[in-house]
Amino acid sequence: MLTDKLLMGILRAGALMAALVMLLILIFLIHESWPALSTLSIGRFMTDASWHPLEGAYNLMPMLSGTLLASAGALLLAVPLGLASAIFIVFYAPLHPAAIYKRLIELLSGIPSVVFGFWGLTTLVPLINQWHPPGASLLAGIGVLALMILPTVTLTAYTALAAVPDELLRNAAALGLSRWGMIKGVALPAAKTGIAAGIILAAARALGETMAVLMVAGNVVQYPETLFDPVRTLAANIALETAYAMGDHRAVLFVSGLLLMLLVMALSGVAGLLEKRRHA
Repeated sequence: MLTDKLLMGILRAGALMAALVMLLILIFLIHESWPALSTLSIGRFMTDASWHPLEGAYNLMPMLSGTLLASAGALLLAVPLGLASAIFIVFYAPLHPAAIYKRLIELLSGIPSVVFGFWGLTTLVPLINQWHPPGASLLAGIGVLALMILPTVTLTAYTALAAVPDELLRNAAALGLSRWGMIKGVALPAAKTGIAAGIILAAARALGETMAVLMVAGNVVQYPETLFDPVRTLAANIALETAYAMGDHRAVLFVSGLLLMLLVMALSGVAGLLEKRRHA
């Protein structure tokens, strides 16, 4: 029908435009990074003594390690909590409380990152400071990031678990499995691909988060030895220094942005493959 063809054309145009925007962003980052990539060896980003752009030192590894550690720590907290929340909504909570709890999780996903950062700065950082100074630290960044990605983990796990066919669950119940046995032996294996895709998407958001981490992590360029050491992430470094950076310094900041985008693209690609496997 004409309406179907028109709708298909609109959808294809929208998808093409979205892909084109992503391609243009990638080209822009490569173009702006090229002065550094062409004049500085890649090894310098890993072997320079430190990050001192005014002295020509551009070691990105401390900030990359801070980014990866903060994201990994947030996942370690958010994944069990998010998965438990999804299981509670689907299998344990009565219908009305489950709907309210799910709505609260959805509202949590809509809170701006700066609000999370402000809460972390005024509440979480002082609490950590009482335990172990200085308070603004890797641990504070992990805590704030965990709250921010918790809704992504919860809602994607909920969607995957809710999509498990009722026949599988009824058959498991007919075999005499307990509720937890049914969840552990049937529901989770059936939904594992969707759950894994949600975790990867949450990791991608954690890697790219800027403002909240900038406000609570301390912003010291160093390799953290403990959870209580301040760190600086790649995204926070870009936000802090891009306003006054010039020359190679500016180009290296774009290299940082290119590195972050490649990491997020890799994670998104893995999530897409998992989604295809789920529907295969």
